[in-house]
Amino acid sequence: MRSEPNATSPQLLYRAMGLLERVSAYARGRGYGAASIGNEIKQILRMRNATPRLAIDIGGNVGNYTAELRSRSPDLEIHVFEPSAKNVAILRTRFVQDPKITLVACALSDHSGSATLFSNVPGSSLSSLSKRKLDHFGIPFECTEAVEAMRFEDYWTSVLAERQLDIVKIDVEGHELAVLRGFGRALAASRVVQFEFGGCNIDTRTYFRDFWYFFTEAGFNLYRITPIGAERIHRYRESEEAFTVTNFIAVNQSAALSSD
Repeated sequence: MRSEPNATSPQLLYRAMGLLERVSAYARGRGYGAASIGNEIKQILRMRNATPRLAIDIGGNVGNYTAELRSRSPDLEIHVFEPSAKNVAILRTRFVQDPKITLVACALSDHSGSATLFSNVPGSSLSSLSKRKLDHFGIPFECTEAVEAMRFEDYWTSVLAERQLDIVKIDVEGHELAVLRGFGRALAASRVVQFEFGGCNIDTRTYFRDFWYFFTEAGFNLYRITPIGAERIHRYRESEEAFTVTNFIAVNQSAALSSD
């Protein structure tokens, strides 16, 4: 009687190789961004190498990033942008005693006007100006909320009087590139920009290549935040298109920025 081929050994090898691949990717920051706020801010402050005075938190959610910034920089002025009414109420309660935190109940984009915020539940950290398709995770995206959107350059000009921006953080579930395009002249005044990249960029059809050219052509160096530090990305490779939650830092190399 002829025996069937043993399929167990190859399958075990494939699983081991897959695990090794995931561990290696994580060690280089790919997929590390889901719960790394403390390390993100640590790396940013290390790159700033000076006391930051003004920070912008775009996509504030319930304020965890802002709270971490405040714990490390007691005198930092922070402007938080968040469109979800539920989260705005949480932010107001959380930071009501902090006069250096300004809450702006608005979304940011590359245009100004009305917009729709989509989510699975009100106040979700997955909320996006795009209706994401997450059926493969069993997550419906049926909640909608009418919100207002603006270009950041308009706010920077009218409210911030075109001041230097020491720290900019952008986490808007796939709309990061649209937000950046709305920065206009404010981009040149930004010292350090942290942004998230991941599965939500599949929904908005934006790629790391788009961010690479956007920043490098504007005079920024790019770094990937990893568990052990920030890894400089010297040139674009297609292997950077890893759609797992990853955080990047763009550092402005312009000598035109004022010194501390």
